[in-house]
Amino acid sequence: MRNLFYYALTLLQTTQLNVSEGYFGGDILGLIQRSSPLSKAILLILILFSITSWAIILLKFRQLRKVDSETKSFLAVFRRSSKFSEVQSVCKSLPNSPLVGVFQAGYVELNAQLNPTDIQDNLIETNDPQELKSLNALDRALLRASSVEINKLERHVPFLATTASVTPFIGLFGTVWGIMGAFTGIGEVGSTSLAVVAPGIAEALIATAAGLFAAIPAVYFYNHLTQKIKELASTMDDFSLEFLNIAERNFT
Repeated sequence: MRNLFYYALTLLQTTQLNVSEGYFGGDILGLIQRSSPLSKAILLILILFSITSWAIILLKFRQLRKVDSETKSFLAVFRRSSKFSEVQSVCKSLPNSPLVGVFQAGYVELNAQLNPTDIQDNLIETNDPQELKSLNALDRALLRASSVEINKLERHVPFLATTASVTPFIGLFGTVWGIMGAFTGIGEVGSTSLAVVAPGIAEALIATAAGLFAAIPAVYFYNHLTQKIKELASTMDDFSLEFLNIAERNFT
């Protein structure tokens, strides 16, 4: 045990000496500066992936925060109103809520079925004595509107999945290329000492680290945003059923 301790201490002192003498470059920036043009290009690609991913993450968080706030406001108005025309009047003030798009699609379909000669009248009330021609058509209109709203919410999110899938492999490619260069350098020098091997391997591993740095946040926030969008899709389904129940009770 004592011999092992002395060996570890000697190895640590040797490593510190090599760093002080400049074998490892002193910092990551020094390693990057000495890397090959291909390695620098790979690092640039990974940085662009990372920056774009973070921009999408911040954009989607801002969007979903507005969506949540306006959806709560819209539901409050919808459930306390006795006329659909009253709900329609507040839709312009809540443009970020996906329920607005679903409601307007159902409202237009109701206008088309109950008062086809004057669709712009927009005065449908929940106690209107007219009858719907097709409840299935209204259901299809609501489903179509829900799909459109979900596509809006999912915009740019697949890029996070692409980043999570691709960047580790790009980083791995850079590492493999760097290790190949390191072994080529070993062959030219004809030495396998730590001072010769370590710098090349350290340069190569930077690409893997950069790939993971881009991929890990992308995986986490992709799953988080996907879950939030699923919850909003469920809210739209519930609202569509509520809309259909009101239409069925009052117009059939």
